[in-house]
Amino acid sequence: MSALGEKKIAVIGGGPGGLTLARLLQLGGAQVSVYERDKSRSARVQGSALDLHEDSGLAALEAAGLLDAFWSNYRPDLDRLRLVDAKGTVLHDHARRMTGAGKRPEIERGPLREILLDSLQPGTVQWDCQLTSAEMQGEQVLLRFAGGRTVLADIAIGSDGANSRLRELVTPIRPEYVGVSLVEGLVPEARQAIPELWNLLGGAALIALGGERTIGMGTKPDGSVLFYAGLKTDDVTARQTMEDANGPDQRVAWFHANFAGWSELWDPLFREAVSMTWRPLLVCPTNQYWEPKANVTLIGDAAHVMPPYAGEGVNMAMLDALVLSKLLLGKNTTFEAIAAYESEMFARMQRMIADTMVNTEMFYAPDASDRVVALFRSFAGADATLSAEV
Repeated sequence: MSALGEKKIAVIGGGPGGLTLARLLQLGGAQVSVYERDKSRSARVQGSALDLHEDSGLAALEAAGLLDAFWSNYRPDLDRLRLVDAKGTVLHDHARRMTGAGKRPEIERGPLREILLDSLQPGTVQWDCQLTSAEMQGEQVLLRFAGGRTVLADIAIGSDGANSRLRELVTPIRPEYVGVSLVEGLVPEARQAIPELWNLLGGAALIALGGERTIGMGTKPDGSVLFYAGLKTDDVTARQTMEDANGPDQRVAWFHANFAGWSELWDPLFREAVSMTWRPLLVCPTNQYWEPKANVTLIGDAAHVMPPYAGEGVNMAMLDALVLSKLLLGKNTTFEAIAAYESEMFARMQRMIADTMVNTEMFYAPDASDRVVALFRSFAGADATLSAEV
């Protein structure tokens, strides 16, 4: 019997980390509710594909009894990552390892979320619940949501992303801007809309590098292409002019103003995009620490957001869920379980964040194409330890 007893656990955020945690805790008999800000499970299109790693994301799914469902939904066609330069010249094709030792198979965020949602007890996820504040009320946590709803929980776990509101109850340390932002865009029916880029992409994934800029592209099962244009900038004008670029010609003009020296090959991405969203990249300090609390903690980006240039974000969130669930379901007190989890998480993420920032600097260095290609080639056919979520 775990120390949880009849305690009510509130997980804030219904991303992969939060849903994995809820599944693992329910398998152990815990009472869990997930509070998600989306209005429904179909409220928005999920983002880019994810590669799950053997010792983290896949290990969590195995513990959750969901590996068969994963393998029924993964994308074996995303078995190559192509690296090109700013003119579209192919520099390197990297084979991704989908099976065998060290495997990192790819899955769309949408199907992964559906697998996790379907594994939960009916009514576990409470939709349209955006946390606005949290405070201690005796030995419980009072959660306030937009619209006036309040919930009392015995244990509250924040899985609500980089701008977590529950984090404010745990630590005053805030994530910092790394000096790089991404512009996210989506091109529907990409084979017809952007045929030259579609052929260059080759049905898989691509990263273009040059001039302290990047463009990452990935195909979606519906034939659309999701792209992320990254630029090193502290200039608020770059964001404002992008958000003011309402038409195709204005978006293309923004691209050339901010991606000097890049080929017109990329123009169709910006001309045909149905939406473009500015996403500044944030990172938590590598040496962050806070004193553990008896009934509040954080997982995933809420605990340790970092840029995507190691492909570890979702994997670390799911590993957080695995580690924390085992400790909470053990014979420790909740305070002991949270303290042990946070100690392990801090040590693990200190190295992971440091490595990710090294990778981020590499992707946006003046000689990025040479350095990144050399790194991938050095693995001589083995799956690289560096990847990017595109």
